[in-house]
Amino acid sequence: MRLLAWALRLCELSGQGAPGRPVSARVCLGLRISKGPRERCWASIRAVGTRSDLPSHPCVATRIMRPDDANVAGNVHGGTILKMIEEAGAIISTRHCNSQNGERCVAALARVERTDFLSPMCIGEVAHVSAEITYTSKHSVEVQVNVMSENILTGTKKLTNKATLWYVPLSLKNVDKVLEVPPVVYSRQEQEEEGRKRYEAQKLERMETKWRNGDIVQPALNPEPNTVSYSQSSLIHLVGPSDCTLHGFVHGGVTMKLMDEVAGIVAARHCKTNIVTASVDAINFHDKIRKVAASDPESPLLCHHHLWAHDLHEQ
Repeated sequence: MRLLAWALRLCELSGQGAPGRPVSARVCLGLRISKGPRERCWASIRAVGTRSDLPSHPCVATRIMRPDDANVAGNVHGGTILKMIEEAGAIISTRHCNSQNGERCVAALARVERTDFLSPMCIGEVAHVSAEITYTSKHSVEVQVNVMSENILTGTKKLTNKATLWYVPLSLKNVDKVLEVPPVVYSRQEQEEEGRKRYEAQKLERMETKWRNGDIVQPALNPEPNTVSYSQSSLIHLVGPSDCTLHGFVHGGVTMKLMDEVAGIVAARHCKTNIVTASVDAINFHDKIRKVAASDPESPLLCHHHLWAHDLHEQ
């Protein structure tokens, strides 16, 4: 009977997994008890479908667009969409990287491939952000994200954004330690080969831009109208707890939102009309923006990062 009690306890434990991660498991229990001078108890237990064997299911985040998400024309800011895209990618990447027993980690954004804004989203519409893991290397995860907008009055839906992001798992104990990524299950062999090609291409691009310099434009005094100096803008943001990950550095989505805001100011200054984000080329995240503690004697009490944006063409 002790074996039976142990088997029942195993059935209970088989349904438990990592916090926030449902586990699919099936436990088969066979039991045979014979009476007589020599009572025997026999049980067989078989568990299948542990969480490490399961492919990562898509992550879907949904929320309604509010007035503070949009510009004066009612179009949702591109930075708001970028932030939601990054959040969905971070959730599914962190979930996958912690799907096996081992050191706990959180996924950090390393690169964003080209992001297209196919259609504007308006106040009152519901955004459905769907993220899915499409490839995993030894130390990185590729996530593809689609954004759908829904008019809840008519039920009409349309695709507004498509993006591809790369994440790396960082140890919760040591922020500078990159952990290995559990493999993902592919539905067909071609998916793995195509993913490997994309991985090699983005890795080369990151190496080419890692040491690129000369991209910082210094401000000019009293610039002439409709020139590069006239349109350029700077944005200073005070980093707060809501901007940071569990490690204490800024979310990639927060950084992208700030980049979109300062770029939008430049475009509006130059065009002198309402503007919207149309696309975002590849973004590489080479270093982390940390939240500086006020008790650090060698650091300023207020931590901020400075973003510059400028118009590329003079007219």
